[in-house]
Amino acid sequence: MHSLPGRCHCGNVTLVYETAVAPAETEVRSCACGFCRRHGALTVSDPEGRLRIAVADPQRLIRYRFALGTADFLICADCGVYAAAVLTGEDAAWAVLNLNLLDARADFTRAPRVSVYDREDEAARVRRRKANWTPIAA
Repeated sequence: MHSLPGRCHCGNVTLVYETAVAPAETEVRSCACGFCRRHGALTVSDPEGRLRIAVADPQRLIRYRFALGTADFLICADCGVYAAAVLTGEDAAWAVLNLNLLDARADFTRAPRVSVYDREDEAARVRRRKANWTPIAA
């Protein structure tokens, strides 16, 4: 298991991404939506992995929703870094993380695959995220 720490620029948001997939073998995605393009986000996830997210000061965290409103996009209010998108269900949560937060980001060497989700309805989007995103550890 690879345990990959990361943080936003100021350190208010920290995370640990745990995955059995080596960074060099991990699929990297570049979402085509305006939000991700404007943030320069490159995302990764592992449905068999685990993600831990910690926020030092929750008052300094922005939870932003747009489009279908199915996920919270976590943004540090101090440094402006987009950290992850989180989908919350009745008894579980899943996330896709912006690999630019990871200390080992340079180890993710695969060219990003551009992803376009414009044609998804709400049910399809939630289903895809639950199947593909990383479970969040409690």
